[in-house]
Amino acid sequence: MSDWLHNLPVPVMALVIFGFTYLLAAAIFAGIARAATQERAKSLKAISPGMLPVLGIIFGLFVAFTAAQVWGDSDRASAAVSREASALRSAVLLAAGLPAEQETKLRGLVRDYVGQAVAVEWPMMAHQEASLKVTPPALAEALQFVVAMTPQGPGQANVQRELIAALEQALDARRQRIIVSLAAVNPVKWWCLYLQAACALLVIGLVHCDNRLGSAIAMGLFATGVATSVLLIAAHDRPFAGQISIQPEPLLQIMPEATVKG
Repeated sequence: MSDWLHNLPVPVMALVIFGFTYLLAAAIFAGIARAATQERAKSLKAISPGMLPVLGIIFGLFVAFTAAQVWGDSDRASAAVSREASALRSAVLLAAGLPAEQETKLRGLVRDYVGQAVAVEWPMMAHQEASLKVTPPALAEALQFVVAMTPQGPGQANVQRELIAALEQALDARRQRIIVSLAAVNPVKWWCLYLQAACALLVIGLVHCDNRLGSAIAMGLFATGVATSVLLIAAHDRPFAGQISIQPEPLLQIMPEATVKG
């Protein structure tokens, strides 16, 4: 689905998806009503109702497989953000074991990184524009700063080693976060999902072609189920886009005084 739809508020997204699905059902209903003349109605109604459970099961499998991908991407994105926040929190706590000047500088670099991630990377991830080609300057500088430190005694040497591990973990978590932000249900899956739904709607209409009221009710109910399934998947399709998305609160909680530069 297009970028503009994923970034709509959920009520507006629901209006678009339900409207399109009902329009599709209405078009199929109108086509069947026009084709089901007295001469053709008997032939059209000869289609076996046994096709309905089969088509419904296939549609349900499509929804289940697509939803499984979406839930997996959402879980991975949430885990990456939590791991990144945990690693940065460890770095901030470990910085207390450094001399005051070095601690202040390291905390400032972490603060700058959090501010950049919130102000720059989150909007880019929402539009699937974030890239791994650019390393965040603040975090890279923090890692270089820690590596270049000359520890005074075994205590600071241990702190330096743990700081390097924490910053490397934060970089790795950021990579995972950006990779997951590029995940989405591809257009082929959406087309297949709606094509299967259209086939089911067509069979429902043909089976009930001699009873227009019953056909309209049955098709309307199935269309509602289709739209509900599509809305549920679309609202969670991109982990960092839309009203229901993963927010950077875990990072901001580490550095609540971080300056978010717009």
